Amino acid sequence: MNYTSNVIDMPQPFAGSGKRSFLVFTGNKYITVPTGNIAFFYIRYESTVIVSFDKQEYSVNYSLEQVQHLLSEEQFFRLNRKFLINFSAIKEVEHYFARKLLVKAAVPFAEKLLVSKERARIFLDWLENR
Repeated sequence: MNYTSNVIDMPQPFAGSGKRSFLVFTGNKYITVPTGNIAFFYIRYESTVIVSFDKQEYSVNYSLEQVQHLLSEEQFFRLNRKFLINFSAIKEVEHYFARKLLVKAAVPFAEKLLVSKERARIFLDWLENR
């Protein structure tokens, strides 16, 4: 007897454009944060935090490396060990000490968003070739 599978190939949710949203828990409820609303991710006390364009912060249960692999490389760039930024959140880029780059984000943030001198050329190429 010949059995055929009725499994339908479902589209991969992260194929091509990357993850579209993140489910976060805040104020005793779950909400989704669309990736288009995310200015950047950063590490705070070994946890990954989303900073949205409306200046809200949310914790997610992913490492920064996991988040990086879930998102579109065209839209998000890993600045350093601590920050992953959305192209739309980049206001300007300046030269900084020791051939590093200082990224000014559209969302004000207390810490400096720096790109190491080793990654500076890769970052500038990414900015130019998006």
